Amino acid sequence: MNKIIYSRFDKAKIAELPRVTFPGRIVTILSAGEAEKAVDFLLKSDILGFDTETRPCFTKGKRNKVALLQVSNREICFLFRLNAIGLAPAIVRLLETEGPLKVGLSWHDDIRSLHERGDFEPRGFIDLQDHMIELGIKDMSLAKLYANLFHQRISKREQLSNWEADVLTEKQKVYGATDAWACIQLYEEYVRLKESNDYFLEFVPEPDPAATPAPSEEKKDTEEKPKKKQTKRKKTFTKRKPKVKKEKEETPKGEVKSEE
Repeated sequence: MNKIIYSRFDKAKIAELPRVTFPGRIVTILSAGEAEKAVDFLLKSDILGFDTETRPCFTKGKRNKVALLQVSNREICFLFRLNAIGLAPAIVRLLETEGPLKVGLSWHDDIRSLHERGDFEPRGFIDLQDHMIELGIKDMSLAKLYANLFHQRISKREQLSNWEADVLTEKQKVYGATDAWACIQLYEEYVRLKESNDYFLEFVPEPDPAATPAPSEEKKDTEEKPKKKQTKRKKTFTKRKPKVKKEKEETPKGEVKSEE
């Protein structure tokens, strides 16, 4: 049976899916020496997932330097705390080595951020966006891609947390590791689908921007209705008073006319 994938995935449906997290071991790297050992281990893998995290900045025109580099194989994810150790020589060696295959999502942006930490020549990288488009997929965020291909939810709750904190929380570690590991999962599923052709693409049209004002019109209607009711009440109240006065004034006149 062919797997059904969608050209666009409804963001509202992601919340209904079961959550997925990195199932392996997470190791935080806080020194150049630890980075050397971690890189030696990672270079023995056949595929690596990459991602980065940056402390959010809410001042217009300003941006913090990348704080965390996550590199994962299928079993272990290393979190390199760049705000503490910078772009250590071992990390540069990892980024510049041709193998193993390095997979990221929107990786060109991550490379640009890492270059702010130091110079290096990236080698062996592929960007998932370049491959997912071959399946006919338009929505390229990590959460939507994972929901589309695996019907599981990657939580993005920690995305805007402080990635320069002295100690990362357990939730931050799991978040960072999951994002890097998910890149491996997505790439291997892409390869499987392309080789087997075991999928059916369901086209989902892009939402029509012209259709969005409709709710605001309804809102206007609901806001206007009470105003109309208030106006009617005022008019009814003012009309009743003159009528009562006229009846009292006209009654004696009628009696006089009948006597004549």
